[in-house]
Amino acid sequence: MTTQPFDPVQYKARQRQDWGNVAAGWKQWWKTIERGAQPVSNRLVELAGIQPGQRVLDVATGIGEPAVTAARRVGPTGRVVATDQAPQMLAIARERAAELGVQNMEFRELDAETLDFPESSFNAILCRWGLMFLPNLRTALARMRSVLTRDGQLAAAVWGEPATVPLISVAMNTVREQLQTPPPPPGVPGPFSLADALMLEQTLANVGFRDVGSERLTVTFEFASAEDYTRFQQAIAAPIQAMLADLASKKQARIWRAVTDAVRKHAAPSGVVRLRNEVICVAARR
Repeated sequence: MTTQPFDPVQYKARQRQDWGNVAAGWKQWWKTIERGAQPVSNRLVELAGIQPGQRVLDVATGIGEPAVTAARRVGPTGRVVATDQAPQMLAIARERAAELGVQNMEFRELDAETLDFPESSFNAILCRWGLMFLPNLRTALARMRSVLTRDGQLAAAVWGEPATVPLISVAMNTVREQLQTPPPPPGVPGPFSLADALMLEQTLANVGFRDVGSERLTVTFEFASAEDYTRFQQAIAAPIQAMLADLASKKQARIWRAVTDAVRKHAAPSGVVRLRNEVICVAARR
């Protein structure tokens, strides 16, 4: 069987559609997501050295993080620009910011690889779980570097190895097993494509970033039951939705039952599922 060559243009168009399709699910599960993910936003803001009055860019903001966390840090004299290529995600981010009373933010529908801001526009750039999905990572990082001020800082988070991230890998591995689909080959973007911290650090250094470093952070996501975890994945997992899109509903239901059975192994006697996950945080200076 031949494998179709990777087409970055088609990939990005598909990503835009896939993430738009799950935007409503991210809104529905926002509280569950942020209970686990807020420590990552907090740490990225710290690593980027964000201070009151600064201008900050959040790349691939999804429905608004870590942009909201940064906006609160820079205060009324600062400004945060949140970008994403999925307009449905940005619409929810705008809505959330308004509900939270955060007024020092603006939102732009932009591809991370073609940021159209003038050079030296931002004191800091943040990206939480977005770099892994960029097909032209070096191009994107070089562009990010160019829009930073002279000593501006970048802080980003990516996922660790699949075995250390059950939040994603339990469902993803189960679906692949059910479909008999192998993992994507090396070099293809995806949730775990940047799990090699040393490689990511080297990529940052190669495009000119200085003082590059990384650290590991553990975050816990909690679900009331195994069934709750499956409902979460059904709502927010764009890659899985794309894998199952062409299947008959009965086959989809069977696969999701297999996901529930797989995550039940992680449940406490009470039925609560707590999943500890490894995050790699990288930081660098222009």
